[in-house]
Amino acid sequence: MQQFISHDYKRIPLYKDVTPEQWGDWRWQMRNDIKDVAALEKVLPLSEKEKSDITEVLKRFRMAITPYYASLIDPANPACPVRLQAVPRLPEAHDDEVDWDDPLHEDVDSPVPGLTHRYPDRALMLVTNICSMNCRHCTRRRLVGQDDVHLDEANVDRAIEYISKTPIIRDVLISGGDPLVLSDDKLERVIARLRAIPHIEIIRIGTRTPVVMPMRITDELVAMLGKYHPIYVNTHFNHPKEITAEAKAALDKLANAGIPLGNQSVLLRDVNDCPTLMKKLVQKLLAVRVKPYYIYQCDLSKGISHFRTSISKGIEIIENLRGHTTGMAVPTFVIDAPGGGGKTPAMPNYIITSNERRVVLRNYEGVITTYDEPRQYEEDCGMCRLCDDEPWLRPTCGVARLLEGSQKTIEPANLARGNRVAGIATEGRKDRPRKGGF
Repeated sequence: MQQFISHDYKRIPLYKDVTPEQWGDWRWQMRNDIKDVAALEKVLPLSEKEKSDITEVLKRFRMAITPYYASLIDPANPACPVRLQAVPRLPEAHDDEVDWDDPLHEDVDSPVPGLTHRYPDRALMLVTNICSMNCRHCTRRRLVGQDDVHLDEANVDRAIEYISKTPIIRDVLISGGDPLVLSDDKLERVIARLRAIPHIEIIRIGTRTPVVMPMRITDELVAMLGKYHPIYVNTHFNHPKEITAEAKAALDKLANAGIPLGNQSVLLRDVNDCPTLMKKLVQKLLAVRVKPYYIYQCDLSKGISHFRTSISKGIEIIENLRGHTTGMAVPTFVIDAPGGGGKTPAMPNYIITSNERRVVLRNYEGVITTYDEPRQYEEDCGMCRLCDDEPWLRPTCGVARLLEGSQKTIEPANLARGNRVAGIATEGRKDRPRKGGF
């Protein structure tokens, strides 16, 4: 049986008089978030420079650390991976020239407040701007930690109405902020309304509470969620140190209720940018019944450039997982493309070359082999009427339409040669301003 570390919070003088009942109450945890330097130095030793740096960062971004997560920090290690994710550092005050406020264009792709509809059959619903902890690598810091508000009822109504009138949407991800900072009743009102929409098949919740505040996963919460299957929970472990006995107990409750669990890590410099460490993380996740789902390249959000690694580091990590551990433990490494391009896989290439007769492959060991293609193959859809019977399953956009044959080309909106042709076609028009040139 794998061992999980249980942290004794009473070793921290600030919490020595806290009862187990208080410590185990998620509302107590949130009320006692560490939000300023004065509170933090009662938990961690801070140099004068660290206090000055944190104060400078807090002029721009908030800090909130749950007492539970603070208790995981090694006070003797300035490079503790938990500390790096929780405690501000001066580089946060620096804006890199490539930083964006909203690099993923979630606001641009928002048909109504609180809702992002980018992918054809999925929608993202941001039900709150509040988190139990402000992660230092947060990609939504334009929202989270600015205004402590939940999505108001009027905008919840507008989001639900949009979803109900858009039958192509079959999957809704509830996120924020962290949706599990809502009360059970408030969260259930949103989930129940989504479940009542006939074309919504799947409801997902994105939350970091099993990592930073596992006591939020109460029996009452789990019983409520269990009424709305199929419901999925994706969480956000970045380091093996975060998989504690308390976290395992929270995950057990969810898994025992039949709720599938996934994990989305972010690749963070000095936290988990190591193939060996990442292998340990994904293996421990499987041991607690959590499927590694994604590893994200760190986004181009403001204040987090010091966390970014090269993309090649992520590919190296996958190279050291594929074949070296079970495929169940291998997540997809993705870049959430700036400008709303969406999640783009960046994975090692195992196909060396191909022709019409065979494909040349290499495996994780470097062994090169071939796969012979069938001499005669033609897709026969005559016996499958699925595309006719359920046309909404057919591709609606993108490269899949090229493969299907319903679209021949995809071109950028402002293609230079297209503009030249348009210029020639309208050259004689007096109402069109002439462009510079020869």
